[in-house]
Amino acid sequence: MKAVVCTKYGSPDVLQLQEVAKPTPKDNEVLIKIHATTVTSGDWRVRSLDMPRGFGAIARLLFGVSKPRQPILGTELAGEVESVGKDVTKFQVGDQVFAFCASMGCHAEYKCMPEDGVVALKPANLTYDEAAAISFGGTTALDFFRRAKLQKGEKVLVNGASG
Repeated sequence: MKAVVCTKYGSPDVLQLQEVAKPTPKDNEVLIKIHATTVTSGDWRVRSLDMPRGFGAIARLLFGVSKPRQPILGTELAGEVESVGKDVTKFQVGDQVFAFCASMGCHAEYKCMPEDGVVALKPANLTYDEAAAISFGGTTALDFFRRAKLQKGEKVLVNGASG
């Protein structure tokens, strides 16, 4: 399968389209053929290792000292279940899904995800592109909504397009 691989830290030039092994689902996993993925600010930070002051050393320990430990970046995907492990009961071949994978690996043609991971059926009224973009921004927005402890009837101004 093809994947965009981050060969070292740096500018977008460090990304290469490469042939890599297609994953095989474990007993509790689904294999997803990815139709859409995203490039988020998180992907940019890992690729460039551009971190807030004081976090560079911690980031290298977390992500890899001289290059990314996980060379295939990307945390969001939308696609179709191509195969399932023998213990999977929530999904079946052909299901349209979207997912969030904090361990990355979504900038590829296929991704295995645990059945009980952050994977859900794609709403029928969303395109793959739209569904792929929900997770990162959606979980970030949800975190801030929860911190605000909004009450019924309160209003929120969403100042969008800020990146």
